[in-house]
Amino acid sequence: MLSREKLWMSYKDYVLIVIGLACYAFGFSAFVLPEKIVIGGLVGVGSLVYFLAGVPVAITSYVLNLMLLAMAYKIVGKQFVLRTVFSATVLNGLIGILQPLFPEPLIAQQTFMNIIIGGSLCGVGVGLVFSHNGSTGGTDIVAAMVSKHNDVSIGRMMIYCDFLIISSSFLVFHQLDKVVYGFIVTFLASYMADMVINSNRQAVQFIIISKYWRDIADSINNNAHRGCTVLDGMGWYSKEAVKVLLVMCRKYESVNIFRIARSIDHNAFITQANVNGVYGEGFDAVKLKIKSTRSGMSKEIIPGANNPDKTVGNEEVGMHAPTSVKKSEEGTLNPKF
Repeated sequence: MLSREKLWMSYKDYVLIVIGLACYAFGFSAFVLPEKIVIGGLVGVGSLVYFLAGVPVAITSYVLNLMLLAMAYKIVGKQFVLRTVFSATVLNGLIGILQPLFPEPLIAQQTFMNIIIGGSLCGVGVGLVFSHNGSTGGTDIVAAMVSKHNDVSIGRMMIYCDFLIISSSFLVFHQLDKVVYGFIVTFLASYMADMVINSNRQAVQFIIISKYWRDIADSINNNAHRGCTVLDGMGWYSKEAVKVLLVMCRKYESVNIFRIARSIDHNAFITQANVNGVYGEGFDAVKLKIKSTRSGMSKEIIPGANNPDKTVGNEEVGMHAPTSVKKSEEGTLNPKF
């Protein structure tokens, strides 16, 4: 039986998935489709059919999704199929509602502005869906089926499919600018989706060298509520031993960490680097999928999930709270982060 916390997380995921799908549907229906721009994915195939035969985009896209899922059921698995059916139903339902409301572009006589806004909204929507374990189906299914039997990556196969769909719009309109706009929308949507997905995991790594390392470490622990790891180093020019602070924090916390270090030692040597993901206590949970050889089913395991009340020191595992710190025999700080 699912715990209350897991039920809340699942409910939150589905709410944000619906918001992301609504954002995608609005960007596509209000800005992209009225400009007669064909984008990638099954929505793009639906657009081609709509411009050729007048069949609503939602109907074509939904039917193709169901057909592909039926063919790829054994390849992509039950969970992927269920998530995709849910997303395809919501997305195409919203597109079916919004398409008649926007026969003309929302911004008149501004094609480039419309595709920029539409592509950005589509990308943000897809990013929200993916970052909360959702799926939009579409060419993902085709790519998964082809890569199963050929030595082609899923990402490359998706690019091939989208390129073919967008290029096909030239046969409908005989206008090269429509094809170019289609690629712009697709690449912009991909970029925005990456921004949304990675923004949830982006972290910053600080390396701080200062003779006031103990004061800086204490201040970061107490004021920024982040842990520090103290490493032994040596300045090769001076041949003197130094202490090196290693600090991990979320991107939005980086300014505070920097200000703390500079306020204590204005001459501190500080390096700052972006990190795509940090996993462990105080950051993202490490998720492992172990496939059972008997049932063929995949099971997701989150370390520490079987004992959610487990604590380390005075802090709960996985919380963004000050990490536990213990003194070593030499008096250096050896926290966990």
